[in-house]
Amino acid sequence: MEKDHKREIENIIGKIKCPKSFKCYESGFVNLCRAKDIGIESFLLCLENNPRDCKFSIPFKRSYLCHCPLRIYLSKKLKK
Repeated sequence: MEKDHKREIENIIGKIKCPKSFKCYESGFVNLCRAKDIGIESFLLCLENNPRDCKFSIPFKRSYLCHCPLRIYLSKKLKK
């Protein structure tokens, strides 16, 4: 991973509280929640089975959107 990405990821982590203790980061981003970039700058489409269980998901029409800054960065910048 490039230094710029690592620095930005650490910056994001320093600004948010994660109820899962950043397990995605600790796993080297192997264990990520399922989400899809749908072209909205600050959101992803949440594809998890129980999106209500995540503090970063918000209902939108018949689906849920993810607004976790780290997950959004990973999806939009690193295509994960």
